[in-house]
Amino acid sequence: MKKISLLFFLLVSALSFAQQGIVKESLKIKSSTLGKEVKYNIYLPADYEKNNRLYPVLYLLHGYTDNETGWTQFGKTPEIADKTINSGEAPPMIIVMPDAGVTWYMNTYDGKTKFEDFFIKEFIPYIETTYRIRSKKEFRAVAGLSMGGLGTLLYSTKHPEMFAAAAPLSAAVWTDEEIVSGNQEQERWNNVFGDLYGKNLKGKDRLTDHYYKNAPIKIVETANAEDLKKVRFYIDCGDDDFLIKGNMALHAMMIDKKIPHEFRVRDGGHTWSYWRTALPEVLKFVGESFTR
Repeated sequence: MKKISLLFFLLVSALSFAQQGIVKESLKIKSSTLGKEVKYNIYLPADYEKNNRLYPVLYLLHGYTDNETGWTQFGKTPEIADKTINSGEAPPMIIVMPDAGVTWYMNTYDGKTKFEDFFIKEFIPYIETTYRIRSKKEFRAVAGLSMGGLGTLLYSTKHPEMFAAAAPLSAAVWTDEEIVSGNQEQERWNNVFGDLYGKNLKGKDRLTDHYYKNAPIKIVETANAEDLKKVRFYIDCGDDDFLIKGNMALHAMMIDKKIPHEFRVRDGGHTWSYWRTALPEVLKFVGESFTR
């Protein structure tokens, strides 16, 4: 009987020790860059309101047609973060999940929408002055899935001075051949990419200067490799994912440019079940970057 009581006490103690983080949903920032309000979700560590310490931050980006609630609702970010942090596999961190709509996290060719400018020049400064965050490169990371994986690569390769780590999952990366070929049918191009690069572009005409400025493979090929080496990269894409070819081409380019990176190809496709299993590893990876 004493053994049972002891086990019960230990179980209750373990459950009480496993603290839950604080999630605040659909908060708003008024953006002068975009001329509208932008929503975001934020995960705060369980002890955030119990002390005055500063925390590292992970910006976690959603996929195409999703919003700021995607990673919270379908990705189960709070539950996964609680488990990974409570186990000691990752340090306590703040996780910020903005709504990017279908902007692909970039500035459009005509300058009508400048989401990259908003994110880098307006959103990050706002978040890191509103919350208790260590606002230095060594304590800042970015990750995301699909469209958010592209955003992760754009921000970390175009602004390597800002991020310690980047973890694109199933990133929306294509080879030039895929962009030029019939894989991108004209109607789909106009609907999905027309506002970004220009409508009614066909064949090699799609490979504009603006396209190349926002194409991760070309950025890695032409950037100063020493700058990119200052970011720790973790790239993960399923073997059944329709984006695997572009991710493998990016991996090959990083090898050619001698840029250190982790590259994972696991069993799976373009699904939430795949990204949920990737998130613990992402938190561990960026957590290592935050740890001295």
